[in-house]
Amino acid sequence: MVYTVTVNPALDYVMNLGSLNTDDVNRTESEELYYGGKGINVSAVLSRLGVPTTALGFAAGFTGNKLKEMLDADSISNDFTMLEEGYTRINVKIKYGRELDINAEGPEISEKNTETLLNKLDSLKEGDYLVLAGSVSAKLPDDLYGKMLSRLEGRGVRFVVDTTGKQLLNVLKYKPFLIKPNHHELGEIFSKELTSEEDIVKYAFKLKEMGAVNVLVSRGGDGAVLIDEFSEVHPAKAVKGKLVNSVGCGDSMVAGFIAGYIFKEDYGEALKLSVACSAATAFSKELAKADEIKQIYKNL
Repeated sequence: MVYTVTVNPALDYVMNLGSLNTDDVNRTESEELYYGGKGINVSAVLSRLGVPTTALGFAAGFTGNKLKEMLDADSISNDFTMLEEGYTRINVKIKYGRELDINAEGPEISEKNTETLLNKLDSLKEGDYLVLAGSVSAKLPDDLYGKMLSRLEGRGVRFVVDTTGKQLLNVLKYKPFLIKPNHHELGEIFSKELTSEEDIVKYAFKLKEMGAVNVLVSRGGDGAVLIDEFSEVHPAKAVKGKLVNSVGCGDSMVAGFIAGYIFKEDYGEALKLSVACSAATAFSKELAKADEIKQIYKNL
């Protein structure tokens, strides 16, 4: 089972306009509502690939109930810790040729709520995966991810961490099975501008030396590169196609890597499926469907 944690999930309300006029009332041409949050995106893609997964995290109010309803409708198993007050946030995306994003802050989370979530992790067993994706809200302890991994250390659970900066560096001592910075985030960690694959590989190895088992660096239009547990370097070219949507591409890459490794226990194949998942999402209006992923995968 793959468990994902999204501490500050969202409903993404997308409003499509022909143009944006700041001096008058604007009327939409269409609207869409999606569930959002990095861990939830990972669970969604895993579910579409047939990998058993459960989404964990916090939810609140009528928007939290709507989030659960939407996940249930997509057959995505979830077990959120429901908060007594507040609302799961709604992020507004206004598209008018360009895109204006307005992201809400999210609800208050008490110590008791945090402990409830931590207690749920005690059911994880050897062979399970735990995916920690996204940054930790300022309303939560900044060492929350460390507490989660410390609680499960030594129990045979594989940790996957997709976050940045200090929060990423703080968990490397727990030897996560996979981390996935993009090339900009990797450069920011070391205060370097990484302009070549050689530079990316060099600094990815530094993260591996600090504890990461596998380091997967996404490079946008330049593809990706994986440093596996045996220190073998696997470069991957970007898939050619029309970019429709960049939201969730990194999460899809994480899901694809986990699924690929579960299916074949081969890092080359895991990288191949991760690239296919990321590209399929990039070429879709929302997270990629299984048939879209399979079509790209078989052509790689």
